[in-house]
Amino acid sequence: MQTLTIGELKSRFSEVLGRLRQGQEIVISYGKKREKVAVLVPYSHYSAKPERKLGLLRDRGHCVIHEDFKLSDEEMLKS
Repeated sequence: MQTLTIGELKSRFSEVLGRLRQGQEIVISYGKKREKVAVLVPYSHYSAKPERKLGLLRDRGHCVIHEDFKLSDEEMLKS
């Protein structure tokens, strides 16, 4: 995985697109400290992620809401 600064990304954009097409992932860094802020991944890697199944934790936990709980459903959804 290659790391590029924003300036390098701007100046070598066509080359970066070529590397993405080849399947490489590229990290983008920013600022004097070169803080990593993003990762560019090929669209095929992004779109190929399988959907998560719902209900994997069914019957493995519980939640008890006591009768003296004073927050209504609408108030809970707004918070």
